[in-house]
Amino acid sequence: MTLRRLLTDNALFRLPVLKHQNTLHLKTYTSKAAAVLCILLLTGACTQEKEIKSGAVATTPKEISVADTAAPVAAVPTDTATTPVTLVAEKPEPTAASTVDYPGPQPLPGAILPGKRIVAFYGNPLSKRMGILGELPPEQMLAKLDEEVAVWEKADSLTPVQPALHVIVVTAQGQPGRGSKYRLRMSDKMIDGVLETAKKRDAIVFLDLQVGQSTLQEELPPLAKYLKLPQVHLGIDPEFSMKNGGVPGRKIGTYDAADINYATQFLADLVNENNLPPKLLIVHRFTQRMVTNYQDIKLRPEVQVVMHMDGWGHHTLKRDTYRRYIQKEPVQFTGFKLFYKNDLKKSNRLMTPEEILALNPKPLYIQYQ
Repeated sequence: MTLRRLLTDNALFRLPVLKHQNTLHLKTYTSKAAAVLCILLLTGACTQEKEIKSGAVATTPKEISVADTAAPVAAVPTDTATTPVTLVAEKPEPTAASTVDYPGPQPLPGAILPGKRIVAFYGNPLSKRMGILGELPPEQMLAKLDEEVAVWEKADSLTPVQPALHVIVVTAQGQPGRGSKYRLRMSDKMIDGVLETAKKRDAIVFLDLQVGQSTLQEELPPLAKYLKLPQVHLGIDPEFSMKNGGVPGRKIGTYDAADINYATQFLADLVNENNLPPKLLIVHRFTQRMVTNYQDIKLRPEVQVVMHMDGWGHHTLKRDTYRRYIQKEPVQFTGFKLFYKNDLKKSNRLMTPEEILALNPKPLYIQYQ
């Protein structure tokens, strides 16, 4: 939609507006209010890629309030050593989750799922508005993670909990930046710091990509030195994959099965070449078109794929989104996201572990933002 149309259309419409907690909401405005907001959006400053060296992070849009979207059923979003280490894991004792038949190959030795449930804190340590990972100082953040791990261990005593830190290492940008890719790569120093923090809790680490107008083919190879580490895994966010052009945050992006297959092949090659335990791939999703041709996603023994319900809203809407886009289009394992702030905008409390465990299939990856 052009600026001229926004300024002249007298009908009510929804316009993306950046809010606190680094989120994006769709709100309804009249044409006069739209004119003011458009000017503010188009004149705002942005962080260019030269900020990589300084460690700066631009404010990134993340999540769309489900109550304000056109599809009301969709809950929404939003030491530098890298020497590979070989892990030899004993076969885990059966758990409640491991007795369920999941799609795909049987887990290889060292696989995390389905023997454990992962509880992850999401965000970027350089920003207090992108999630709990950066909102609190490291020690306070880890203490809060300990609390959540204990809650989940109590809720499902048969499934051990694996703590995790899920860090955004390529952030979508509202301006093209150097190279016109609408994305900003984080420095190795930042990633190294997260790895050091994770060691304090034997936590695994997910590197998350918001590629903007770049591609997985361009963004994954520079991270290979980290993905060769046995405790480091991958997350990809279709919301900010603008493969058809456009500005991240103005519309929801997409990945096809072919993109996901590229990522799993990349990870599988690293596993085989470096004698690593299986990798995890987290794929964020909260709409139908964020992932296309899901039935063509190839499941490989070296990679465990988690389709992650990445959306905020009222409990009922979150459950409905899970059923529509996760349960009805199954791939392998499933995840569920909780927002410390945004979920409370539509409800007076977060969903409890017991409520989430009532979903079918039971999510084995739980993320807090």
